Amino acid sequence: MVYRAYIKVLIILITLVMVGIASASTITITDKLGRKVSLNVPVKRAVVVISYELIPALNLWSQVSGVSRWAEENCGLYKAIVTDNKNLRKPLVGTGSDVNVEAVMKLNPDLVITWTYNPDTIKFLEEKGIKVIGIYPESLAELYKDMRMHGKLFGKEKRVEEVIREMEKIFKLISEKVSKIPPQKRKKVIHLGGAPTRVSGALGVTNDIIKIAGGVNPAETFIQRHIDVSLEKIVQWNPDLIFIWGSAGYDESWLYNNSQWRFIKAVQNRQVYKLPKWSTWSPRLAPIALYMAMKIYPEVFRDINFEKVIDDFYKKVFGISYYKVRQYEGF
Repeated sequence: MVYRAYIKVLIILITLVMVGIASASTITITDKLGRKVSLNVPVKRAVVVISYELIPALNLWSQVSGVSRWAEENCGLYKAIVTDNKNLRKPLVGTGSDVNVEAVMKLNPDLVITWTYNPDTIKFLEEKGIKVIGIYPESLAELYKDMRMHGKLFGKEKRVEEVIREMEKIFKLISEKVSKIPPQKRKKVIHLGGAPTRVSGALGVTNDIIKIAGGVNPAETFIQRHIDVSLEKIVQWNPDLIFIWGSAGYDESWLYNNSQWRFIKAVQNRQVYKLPKWSTWSPRLAPIALYMAMKIYPEVFRDINFEKVIDDFYKKVFGISYYKVRQYEGF
């Protein structure tokens, strides 16, 4: 009897060990800087500096120990959620361009996810024994790749695919509408960045969503993310519509009230729009694309209720109503 009991206990112990081995593994990620980072997954304590909109999308709350200050200051989505659920609020660690290394080290994370803006900070954290992954998606395909990377890191592979499917539903809706517009009737669209003469070129997610929305980006000839051009160049392009980066320090009225811009078709026709402060490195890229498409071709999308589509998307992807988030973003 004692022998049989011993065997049963041994079997249980072996089973528990095997389950533990099966549930934890090591993966190697090659980040945007070409660095190979090996770590155990699923990650249990991460500092998320740049991809914080994936925290609610993938339900990473219990696996994140710190976030960028931008999450609370610039992201109404994050702020709306943590305001109603204060237990979800995380310590702040500076910003993506100015990471507070001391704050990060106090949290003793398994991993830091940030962007590649400051390689020296990444190197310094590495020297302190902290694993860091740098991201900078430059296309929709690369954004999907980075999202799936988060799925692998946090054990949320299935959830990532659910979120991507919701994004694809909106992209498909847009495609079905704009595919009927012949090439010669496509409108010229430019995207302005932090300065009015800084335009988005061929690289980057922004150019992809201009295409998805059915626009033609004349700045696509520049194989760069952003390009500083002369106002004369923009006048030469004479875009039909202009979109402004949501975090820019100016808005539509600046262009409308500046006499130097009065010769541009988009300004003359009051077709300049400041985008919401939604991250384009997030599932919210899909709603941004829909917003742009509806502004470019309002006659094609007249049967689409933007707010209804987006509210449904928010509920399925982020678990919160668009109307609730709008109270914190004003959009």
